[in-house]
Amino acid sequence: MVESEFVRVEIGLDGGQILSTLVTPASADALERALDAGAGGALSLEAQDGGIQLVLTRVLYAKRFARESRVGFGE
Repeated sequence: MVESEFVRVEIGLDGGQILSTLVTPASADALERALDAGAGGALSLEAQDGGIQLVLTRVLYAKRFARESRVGFGE
């Protein structure tokens, strides 16, 4: 997969940790649905650098970025 096929998400966990990673759009959608439903248990996310098992009861917030921001001049 090319980088444009990924979406950046930031996940705040209890205890103060923040996970910022690139995941597939399907994983980002699944995370939103699971959090909206108040689901417990774990969720598997397909990230750019491998799989992530996320314990949903430990998630305080999730932010989905509209697009990857870049520093520098645009093309």
